[in-house]
Amino acid sequence: MKRNKDAGDQLETTGSPMPGEPVFLVIGKLRRPHGLKGDILMEVLTDFPERIEAGEQVFVGENHRALYLRSCLWHGKLMRVSFEGFNNPDTVGEYRNHYVYVRRDERPKLPEGEYYHHQLIGLQVVSEEGENFGVITSILETGANDVLNVQDMQGRTVLIPVIEPVVQDVDLGSGIITVKILPGLIPESKDKPG
Repeated sequence: MKRNKDAGDQLETTGSPMPGEPVFLVIGKLRRPHGLKGDILMEVLTDFPERIEAGEQVFVGENHRALYLRSCLWHGKLMRVSFEGFNNPDTVGEYRNHYVYVRRDERPKLPEGEYYHHQLIGLQVVSEEGENFGVITSILETGANDVLNVQDMQGRTVLIPVIEPVVQDVDLGSGIITVKILPGLIPESKDKPG
């Protein structure tokens, strides 16, 4: 069950955000101007870098200024981008350290069983027996598999790996992830006699 960092909700067809979902999603962070023609380096923060193409509309900064990409080229681990209307390092440099967004409703659709991280944050985690373990507060990317960071009812952090034997069902409509609790996965409460 793969998780993705930015934008896709198989259940939605209207393009309207579901309650609590962002209207814009971050795909990159602008770093520093590069060269003399208005290029700027961008740290890519999306699992879909292939969709960042010349001619695409993006939104830059907290005010989500609409700009069109003039060019996009990889420059090592960063992407060198330029925007229409920006032809020198001074003007584009004003956007240093600003985030680059796309509209949430323009994100690519994901295959069944895959979800964007923002879709999972805030969901309730329950056992197969219906016991409530807490709420997902963040998702850790480990390389092998993602890990759900869940705040339990006592305020403790519980880490639940996103692997098939553990995650049984994701129901975005009801806001619930059902998990199978394997031995040692959930710490024992100190309140229990033992």
